[in-house]
Amino acid sequence: MVDTLRQFNLAMRYIEDNLADEIDFSRVAQVAQCSEYHFRRMFSLLSGMSLSEYIRRRRLSQAAVELCHSDIRVIDLAVKYGYASADAFTRAFSSLHGLTPTEARMDGAALKLAPPITFQLTMYGGAAMDYRIVNKEAFYLVGPKKRIALIYQGVNPEAQAMWQSLTPEDIRELKAMSNVEPYGLLSVSAEFSEGREEGTHLDHLVGVATTQSSSDRWAVMPVAASAWAVFTVRGAFPTALQDTWARIYAEWFPSAGYEACEGPEIVWTESKDRPLSDFHNEIWIPVRRRA
Repeated sequence: MVDTLRQFNLAMRYIEDNLADEIDFSRVAQVAQCSEYHFRRMFSLLSGMSLSEYIRRRRLSQAAVELCHSDIRVIDLAVKYGYASADAFTRAFSSLHGLTPTEARMDGAALKLAPPITFQLTMYGGAAMDYRIVNKEAFYLVGPKKRIALIYQGVNPEAQAMWQSLTPEDIRELKAMSNVEPYGLLSVSAEFSEGREEGTHLDHLVGVATTQSSSDRWAVMPVAASAWAVFTVRGAFPTALQDTWARIYAEWFPSAGYEACEGPEIVWTESKDRPLSDFHNEIWIPVRRRA
C-alpha cells in the first residue's frame, strides 16, 4: 500500500523546489501517487486553502525574502514568480504583505511569512468508522439545483431553504422517480469552486437517484459509473455529519487504499422527521482504488 504521508510530503517538496518555475501538476500527482483531483481535494481539506492559493502565498513569501536580501529589480522578481507585469506582482504582493515591494525594502518593514506545509502523523481517538464499498452503474440525479455558498460548520441556510421550498407534491413526484440506490430524497454537492474554501460556491441539488434521463421540471445531473465509499453517520445533525466528513479525509483516505474521483458527493437521510439529536445519514463519495 502507498505510504500516503511520505508521498504527499515528497509532492510538497517538489512544489517547494519549483516555486520559481512553472509547476507541473501532473508531476505533483505522480509524486504523490494519486490523481491530481485527489491530491487537490486532500490538500484543501487538510490545509484549509486551495493548492493554488498556497503556491501563491509561498511564492510571495519567497519574493519578500529576495527583496530584503538582494538588489533584484521588481520587474525581474515579478517574471521569476510568474507575474506578467510589475503592477500585477505589486498588487498580489500588497494583498499578502500589506505593503508594496518598494516599501518592503525599507528598514523595519513588517512582512508576512507563509511557511512550507508538511503533512505529519496525528493520533486520533481510534473511534471506528462504518463504511462499505458499492459499485454502481451510471445513473442520474434529478431535482431542484442552485449554486450556493460553502459552509463547513452548522446548518447551511441556503441548502435548508431549498429543502423547505419543496411542496408535498414536489416530494411525491421526486420520490416516484427514485429507482436506484441510494433511495429517497438526497442532498447532492457538486462542481465545487477550486480549493473548496469556506465561502466559495458549489452546485447543490435536492433530489433523487434515478435511471430517468430527463425531466420537464427539474435539473438533471448525469453520474458516471463508479465505485462509491458509503459511510454511516448517526448522531446530532449537522455536527455528526460534518465531523464524519472531516474524518473521511483526515483518517480514512490516507489508510484505506482508495482515492476520491470526480463526481457528486451525496448525503442520504433516513427521515427528515427525525429529531436533530438522532439523525441517521449516509455519505456517498465516488472513489477508485489507488495503484
